[in-house]
Amino acid sequence: MENKFTAVFEQLGGWWIGYIEELPGANTQGRTLDEARENLKEAAHLIIEANREVTRREIADTNAQIIREEISVVA
Repeated sequence: MENKFTAVFEQLGGWWIGYIEELPGANTQGRTLDEARENLKEAAHLIIEANREVTRREIADTNAQIIREEISVVA
């Protein structure tokens, strides 16, 4: 499933700074805009995977009934 987010890039001096509006913590920099784009994709992937792992660990220690399913959201 492909997810789409809003990337914002700013040029500051010799660097491009990028972040994703909908994903706190997903930010990066690069010497070129292309480098910043690729770095931002990697940062988003790492944050999403880390959040999934944290959630799995947290719910593993509970006796509650847990249902995990994909959800699509149009914003």
